[in-house]
Amino acid sequence: MLGSKLDILKKEWIDVVFAGRNKNYGAYELRRNNPKNTNRALLYGIVFFVFVMSLKTIINKIQGFIPKAEEKVELREVILEPPPEEKKKEIPPPEEPPKPPNDVVKFPPPIVKPDNEVKEEPPTVEELKVADPGQQDIKGDPNAQIVIDEPVGNSDQKAVTEDVNQVYTVLEVQPKFPGGNEKFLKYLGDNIKYPPVDRENNVQGRVVLQFVVERDGSLTDIKSVRGPSQAMQDEAIRVLKRSPKWEAGVQNGRKVRAQFTVPVNFTLGESE
Repeated sequence: MLGSKLDILKKEWIDVVFAGRNKNYGAYELRRNNPKNTNRALLYGIVFFVFVMSLKTIINKIQGFIPKAEEKVELREVILEPPPEEKKKEIPPPEEPPKPPNDVVKFPPPIVKPDNEVKEEPPTVEELKVADPGQQDIKGDPNAQIVIDEPVGNSDQKAVTEDVNQVYTVLEVQPKFPGGNEKFLKYLGDNIKYPPVDRENNVQGRVVLQFVVERDGSLTDIKSVRGPSQAMQDEAIRVLKRSPKWEAGVQNGRKVRAQFTVPVNFTLGESE
């Protein structure tokens, strides 16, 4: 019972313990100042913990007062390499026309001979009914609808459609941005925004875009071939989708669909 209420750290007990002893000894000072040192250490610990937990918030507040430097996009003149030459397809030789399904009756030339010298008999009426003498008269449908735009004959219509929708890589006249390459570079510089994540991480590089210039000048099938980050690729695709219509490519005197490749450089200035 006495031990439960005994506090040897009280000043009275410390004086009893060190009665008649050298109080200049370090143990006496340590025990006497122990409560004060403990409270001071606890206070310093709390202040240090609060400071560490609030350090990130303090840094963000300080950065908010510092004006950020203006983002800069470096423009470089892009020299487009000509696309690889397209190999000409070899045209297979024409196939022989199929033989007529029915036998063709041969009419001998009219030669006047005596009856006893005639050896080849002319075809009978029954043979002419089943034979194919050559040209035939085919009657059309008088009630059929007349269509002028459809191709004439029995040629393969699928081949004509594929030729119209073909995407060319080698052209006589390449497609271009309205005003030329300098206007295109100015358009990119005015509209591209450097991704904040890449700017903070100092990510730089080139994004290569590939797309199709349609016959009316619109851009379709826009995609990124490669780039330093997904954010840069998405930003380049976003700006290219908002591009005005281009001047279409020309092949054999007519506008055609053309595939085009454009590199876009993302570069940070020295101040950033």
